[in-house]
Order: sequence, then C-alpha cells, then structure tokens
Amino acid sequence: MKKMLVFSMLILVLLVGACSKKEETSNHGSVNDGESPSEFGSIDHGVDENKVGFNMSGDTIEEAANVPADEKELIMQSFDTYIHAFNDQNIDEYMDTLSEKPKSFNLDEEREYIESVFEQYELSREAKDTTIVKFDEETGEAQVFANLLTKMKQKSTGLETNRDGRQVTVFTKEGGEWKVNSVYYMEEQK
Repeated sequence: MKKMLVFSMLILVLLVGACSKKEETSNHGSVNDGESPSEFGSIDHGVDENKVGFNMSGDTIEEAANVPADEKELIMQSFDTYIHAFNDQNIDEYMDTLSEKPKSFNLDEEREYIESVFEQYELSREAKDTTIVKFDEETGEAQVFANLLTKMKQKSTGLETNRDGRQVTVFTKEGGEWKVNSVYYMEEQK
C-alpha cells in the first residue's frame, strides 16, 4: 500500500513535467479544502486561476481569438515537440523545449529529476483537445490547454498505470522560439 501511495505521488509529479518541487507555505492539503497533502505541494501545483487563462475545472474550452495564424502554428509545434521529446525520452530535446528563465522550476533540478524518471519508467503522454486559451503578444506569453492521458510502466516491477488530467502549459517567446515557462496540472478525479 505504501508503495502504491508513493507511486501515485510520483505519477502526479511526473505529469506536471516542468512543475517545481518547491514546498508551498499555504494551507493547501488541509481537511477543510478537500485536498490530499503530499510532499510535492498541493494538487493544484500553485495554480492561481487569475494568472492562468483557463479554469482547470470547467467543461468549456475556449480558444483565444487574438492568436495570429503564424504564431499559433509555432506555439502548437513547440507544444508537440515538448510532448514528443518526453515520449521519446530524449532528455536533450526535452530540456531544449524549456525556458531559460522558468517561473515554476529549476533547469538543473528538472534535468536530474527527468533523467531519473526516464531510467525507472516507460512513459507516454497523449494530448487531446489541445487549445491556445490565452495569448498576449505584448508580454510574449501563450497558454496551451490539453487533456492528457499518461501511461506509465515501472521497469523494475512491470506495474502499469494510466492517468487522465488537464494541463495548462505556459509558453514564453525567447529568441523567436516558444519555450515552456511553467506547467499547471490537475488530475481527473474518478
């Protein structure tokens, strides 16, 4: 049972990808807010719905209307590269999709963490309903929503699990390329 709890927590953190491992000092995880405490912070991973352009708990996904067609294509290509690099377990390509000045993670810690995950698990992520939900040309920021199905198989035990969730991936434009700056993930509760 203890291994399953640890494994479930690892899955939650893995799905976040580029989410920080910093501990939060808020009251998340208390009995009153209905969230389960974990060593990795609250289930919302620091989501402030005033800062991300999508309410993670609704059924309606609205595409941002102000995205120029050429920027939309570049943003979606960056998101696809981010997902494919993860699925291919290509650490260098994965790290290249990340911002040089991320808001919610440390690049060195992310590399170390993702390398250990790739060593321990066979993984795949499938993104559906991928939509740019917020675009700000002035700040060079775009937020991409996706429903994610993540499949994991622990190499040492053969234990397999599937997880569904919603993710908003925040991209910033750096040197003409869209890079992952932060990630907000919420697992579907069944």
